[in-house]
Amino acid sequence: MIYLNNEEYKVKFYLNPRNGKSDVRRYIYDLEQKERNKVLKYIEFLRINNGILDEPYSKHISGKIRELRVDFSSNRHRIFYFTFLNKNIILLLVFLKKTTKTPINEINRAEQNYNYVINNKQIYE
Repeated sequence: MIYLNNEEYKVKFYLNPRNGKSDVRRYIYDLEQKERNKVLKYIEFLRINNGILDEPYSKHISGKIRELRVDFSSNRHRIFYFTFLNKNIILLLVFLKKTTKTPINEINRAEQNYNYVINNKQIYE
C-alpha cells in the first residue's frame, strides 16, 4: 500500500539567534510594493514547486544551499535557502547582488545560518 503525504511545503525565515528577528523578512517588507510583490510571488512559486526550481529562477550555491533569483529592473535580489525536514523551506539570507560573481562573504554567512539551523532543528521543524 502507498501512503501519500499531501501536506504542502511551508516557507520559514531564518531567525537571528541574537535578537530572534528575521533579517530576510525585514529586507523583503522594506522593499517598494511592486518589488516586494514580485519577491513574494517567487517565494510562493518556490513553495508550490516543493522547493525545487531550475535556472533561471534558482541556482545551486553550496551543499544544500540554493539561491532564489529575483530580478526587478536593475535590482538583482538573491535569497539563499534550502529545503529542510517536514517539508520546510528555510530562507537563510537575502542581499542585493551588485557584482557578476556571488560574494564569498554572503555565501559564508549563508553557510553559518545553515549550520545554525541544522544544529537547532527544534526551532525550525
